Amino acid sequence: MAEQTSELQTEHINYPGKTGEVRAYFARPKGDEKLPGVVVIHENQGLAPHIEDVNRRVASEGFLALAPDSLTQQGGTPQDLDKAIEMIKQLDGQATLNNYLAAVQYLKTHPGSTGKVGVIGFCWGGRMSNLVAVNAPDLSAAVPFYGQQPPSEDVPKIKASLLLHYAGLDEKINAGIPAYEAALKAAGVEYQLYMYDGAMHAFHNDLKADRYHPEAARLAWQRTIAFLNDKLKP
Repeated sequence: MAEQTSELQTEHINYPGKTGEVRAYFARPKGDEKLPGVVVIHENQGLAPHIEDVNRRVASEGFLALAPDSLTQQGGTPQDLDKAIEMIKQLDGQATLNNYLAAVQYLKTHPGSTGKVGVIGFCWGGRMSNLVAVNAPDLSAAVPFYGQQPPSEDVPKIKASLLLHYAGLDEKINAGIPAYEAALKAAGVEYQLYMYDGAMHAFHNDLKADRYHPEAARLAWQRTIAFLNDKLKP
């Protein structure tokens, strides 16, 4: 896990969402340099320690990183992550999406931002990052990790470049790949797709010993940072 370092400025903030103030974990390199922004969308366990760690990893690569807590209006992500899973199931889908779209705008207009914004999402957040790409025309890049695909009829709305990571042993999610690829090609959306053979759903989460795949996680992360650097930085 990446450690909190003296090179990063980190804090919990509130940003204006569509359902009111949304709590989020914010991280950036120290200094006054304007940087592109990246919204980090958590798994179905809410804003868990792993996602805060991922947020710091993103910031350490030279980005403004913002990880919203989708459970803010329910009192925030609980320490009991199994309880968080049940709470996530009760969320209003459109309202939750709107709060993530507001996060994109928050980073786009942040005084420390260059105005370019991308999004990374994992599992539940992978699906959400696909939906953000559909609904945020000024988004520059999206990186869904093993995320459920958006409806094919909505794919032509995507203006962002996509980097799609999938796990070889994730049959349920992978079943939607052919239709997604066909829609992306038909719409002329720029995308890259990687399949990690032998890896399970949630292979990037190094706190899930039964699913973590070090080699796949390392390679996917290297590709992610290279992609974000290419699409968000001059």
